[in-house]
Amino acid sequence: MLDLFSHLGLGFAVALSLHNVVLCFIGCMLGTLIGVLPGIGPIATIAVLLPITFNFEPASALIMVAGIYYGAQYGGSTTAILLSIPGEASSTVTVLDGHEMAKQGRGGIALGISAIGSFFAGTVATVVIAALAIPLTGVALVFGPVEYFSLMVTGLVFAAALARGSMFNAAITIVFGVLLSTVGPDLVTGKLRMTFEVNELADGIDFAVMGMGLFGVGEILRNLDHTMSRDVVKGTIGRLLPGLAELRQSLWPIIRGTVIGGALGILPGNGAVLGSFAAYTTEKKLARDPSRFGRGAIEGVAAPESANNAGAQTSFIPLLTLGIPPNAVMAIMVGAMTIHGIIPGPQVIGSNPDLFWGLIASMWIGNLMLLVINLPLIGIWVRLLKVPYRLLFPAIIMFCCIGVYSINESTTDIVIMAAFGLLGYAMSKFGFEPAPLVLGMILGRMMEESLRQSMIISGGSFAIFVTRPISAALLAFAAILLVIVLLPSIRHRREEIFVEEED
Repeated sequence: MLDLFSHLGLGFAVALSLHNVVLCFIGCMLGTLIGVLPGIGPIATIAVLLPITFNFEPASALIMVAGIYYGAQYGGSTTAILLSIPGEASSTVTVLDGHEMAKQGRGGIALGISAIGSFFAGTVATVVIAALAIPLTGVALVFGPVEYFSLMVTGLVFAAALARGSMFNAAITIVFGVLLSTVGPDLVTGKLRMTFEVNELADGIDFAVMGMGLFGVGEILRNLDHTMSRDVVKGTIGRLLPGLAELRQSLWPIIRGTVIGGALGILPGNGAVLGSFAAYTTEKKLARDPSRFGRGAIEGVAAPESANNAGAQTSFIPLLTLGIPPNAVMAIMVGAMTIHGIIPGPQVIGSNPDLFWGLIASMWIGNLMLLVINLPLIGIWVRLLKVPYRLLFPAIIMFCCIGVYSINESTTDIVIMAAFGLLGYAMSKFGFEPAPLVLGMILGRMMEESLRQSMIISGGSFAIFVTRPISAALLAFAAILLVIVLLPSIRHRREEIFVEEED
């Protein structure tokens, strides 16, 4: 316990430096600003804004990126409540009761309870991350290349099982992402592979270029393809601070949402998104009068918003302790850390304690900033929502192009970004989710490295993956999960859940 407090003391010393506080504030503000815009979401927000951090120190850059992440997560609830358009996937369920509350003149209370629930969930989840960091890192140190390969295979199976839509489509997307990770130099010989004599691909496909294409340009094309009604709720938003009765009504939903979202946020794939859906379903089943839900029940805002934020925070656990990203946003975080020379995993605590604990401490500061930023500035966000999309999308495209060009000062990167934008749009049209592609690409590089090392250790025998106990257990778990998900009854129920979520 004393060690934990000393580590947190180091973290707050790093996070509370003036430079890092300012960057955390800018990250939260920018994340909220773009997260408020309908149809952008945290993945696109981080992809577009990531080049801003390239010239910062690693700890400062990650503090800012983390601020952008949970700022964008929070900003999505504003559009869900006021516009009935979720700013990102995990705010989908908030629309059901949040927008109804807004139409009843209780939009301010919905926004207020959303902010309070998010703050509570984020704070609790950060405590969990701090408490589990050292024990999980100790466990991770017994992992070798063999165990890491099996862990990543299990993660990809989870990602396919929890991805939206067809599991077959998700598997194809993940495999394609793994194949894209092999573009560039061979890890052992250094010989170029699949570059088609394009010099700009000699170092592989830059994840930032791909992310901005898939989630920046691709998201814009999807939004232009669908005419969205963006009429902000007429009338007054009302008071922002909930009364005692409303707080009492929301207390247990916030606590339950925090637990559910925090647990599911650790899972690879769509865990953080499913958290808000699971929390809403739980509250509806526990309610004395379930018919209130969908008609402005405050529990229908408190639970999913708490789950949303808790999941966003706990998804850092496998990234920081094992070096394994559980979702597409964390995959982009892996890329951000790699750009700054940081290899995510258990060695980060020992080799970069200021970065590790500074990032964790900044989560508390960031959650407090979100509370301060969002409630007083709600009027600004409402005005921003009234800006026509025809004026917004050229600005977003311009930022994407500037950001991509600033990475390598190469116009070819802009062409590659545009190609991935078209790919992202085509994938959405044919029912393929782009997020597993990023996860497959980031994990693909790590899997290849672990596989090569495992083969060297075993002398070329694949039997090593089933003779090592931890590796065998992980692969067995992945196989069992795959069989369970493919059972007709489970597959049917899974598809029903995702159809309900989309509706």
